[in-house]
Amino acid sequence: MAGLVPPVVGLVLGIWGNWNPSAWTDEIVTIDVSRRSWPQMMELLGQVDAVHGLHYVLMWLVGQMNGGLNEFSTRAPSAVAVAVAAAGLTWLGRLLGGPRLGLCAGLLLAVLPTASRYAQEARSFAFVMAVAVLATGVLVKILSSRARARWLAGYAVLIALLGWFNLLGLLLVAAHALTVALRRPGRRVVVRLLLASTASLAAVVPLLILASAQSSAVGEAAPVTAGTPFNYFTWLLTPGQATLPTALRLLLIFTALAALILLVTRRRKAPHLALAVSVPWLVVPPLLLMAVSLGHPLFAYRYLLFCLPALALLLATAATVIPWRLQLLFALLAAVPLTASHLAIRQEDSRQWDTRAVIRTLRIHDAPGDAVLFTGARCGLIATAFKEAFTGRSDLGLARTAAATGALDNLPADPALLQQRLTRTPRVWHITCNHLSAGARQAAVRTAAAQKQALTRAGFSPTYHHSAPGVDITLEQRPSTGQPTDQPAR
Repeated sequence: MAGLVPPVVGLVLGIWGNWNPSAWTDEIVTIDVSRRSWPQMMELLGQVDAVHGLHYVLMWLVGQMNGGLNEFSTRAPSAVAVAVAAAGLTWLGRLLGGPRLGLCAGLLLAVLPTASRYAQEARSFAFVMAVAVLATGVLVKILSSRARARWLAGYAVLIALLGWFNLLGLLLVAAHALTVALRRPGRRVVVRLLLASTASLAAVVPLLILASAQSSAVGEAAPVTAGTPFNYFTWLLTPGQATLPTALRLLLIFTALAALILLVTRRRKAPHLALAVSVPWLVVPPLLLMAVSLGHPLFAYRYLLFCLPALALLLATAATVIPWRLQLLFALLAAVPLTASHLAIRQEDSRQWDTRAVIRTLRIHDAPGDAVLFTGARCGLIATAFKEAFTGRSDLGLARTAAATGALDNLPADPALLQQRLTRTPRVWHITCNHLSAGARQAAVRTAAAQKQALTRAGFSPTYHHSAPGVDITLEQRPSTGQPTDQPAR
């Protein structure tokens, strides 16, 4: 029964408050794509974003079973995936060092804020983490059971599934290769593992070919610097630099580092296979991704979420070799920053876009006949993802929806059509999304300038403005119309 505790804790923490954070860019894309008809979704994936296709299909099925999608229903499957990852790590830890190591590793993964952050994200990263844990557990079974056929088949299926959820998840295979090299299981096992890995990679080749032609859909990547490894370690403990005050963040980091240093000094007491599995898993994928990103920018911390269980496993291994008094001290030191981080990631404005602020501002200040005008890549999808909040408000900048064109973004109206629509509109809510990649930001600046010029020519001027994380909301109106009187909550 104790083995059920980690997945239950992971699920509860994943569901707790998942309705609070405002949906941001990528989640809005998930909602929009998953609401499309099956032919529309297949048309999109043939042109762009095929790397997330399996997740979109899953969310489409959730929508069909649930009668629709919203923020809660699109995030809940990620919470289930984190629960599966916690259960899988409990099993893996038991294989590596016994029930105590398994329970500790599963619980640590369940309570880490980064796990909860992506348990409340309507994207594929929690699924990648869950599959990575299961694949690693199967690898350990292969290394300890003379490579029985059913485990080899399971490994091949899981690695293929890992790639279909996210191609960068295949970096785990390199970590597994190092684990196998360290364990030296014998030529027969190595050959069978090579055949299983080759079969799984072959199953991902169609996606790889399709994705290579869609590379333009890749968003902005973080620059790789000398500080990237430390930032990676920090991100695993608490997602985002703004999640915690500096003092609490440093307390959490140094507590984890102290535990790992003690593990190094007492490594002879630790299960050797646990170290051979967790260290390559934690270190190899980020190093490879950083190396690749020096020539072809791809690095983003969220792509490495599948390495988080490795850190949990290492910290749990440390707990098995240090005195109970130190265990208690480390737990007490980490309790406050972990709690503060959990609270922070559940705030409405904790994501890159505060779409709730847009909806709330319109609800408070709108008037009959108001229209909206969006600026910024994917920004117009706010209106399609939250249709009920924009009912009766014309989107002046929309020519055709993203679903109708088989794209990720709406097709904008040409300047002449926008100008014509403005002449028939008394008030316009100009909504600008600011959290954009460098290329999208440049395009948004040009679009904003053209839209502002059109508004000025039509006699509009700004009479009200509100800023929220990732968005600016400006009311443009003609001198003859009324002014909003209330100020929105800030």
